[in-house]
Amino acid sequence: MFSSSSNGANAYTKIGVETGVIAASPHKLIVMLFEGAIVAINNAQVQMQSGDIAAKGKSISKAISIIDNGLRASLDKRVGGEIALNLDALYEYMTRQLLLANLNNSEDALIEVTKLLRDLKSAWDAIAPQATTADAPPVMLHDPLQPRPTHVFEA
Repeated sequence: MFSSSSNGANAYTKIGVETGVIAASPHKLIVMLFEGAIVAINNAQVQMQSGDIAAKGKSISKAISIIDNGLRASLDKRVGGEIALNLDALYEYMTRQLLLANLNNSEDALIEVTKLLRDLKSAWDAIAPQATTADAPPVMLHDPLQPRPTHVFEA
């Protein structure tokens, strides 16, 4: 009659992630892509160790999708110049290593790609834009939905 509590938790997590994506700055979205790829590869490594081939393949495919359809697709090679071209080549290398890791059950390849992603994420974190007071929402001194108190001098 009722679905399992894990389904409810998964739905809640999905909503939380979607809300985080909607509210995130472009910089934060890239950080979230790095984090998602790292988590997917870590899951693949655990699944590889436990012999769960189907789940390992699914996790590696997810990491590849994040790298190709998220990180790599977000590169603007016209504006980014040599840095964007180098990142494109690095993302292509990571994808190839993940494919080989899946084919050959290579934990070393998973570890290598995870290290590369962590290094890039660290560099990305280091250039995070600093929040300024101009970016902060205005501070409300009163509740705009509450009726205003009237003063003696108002007509």
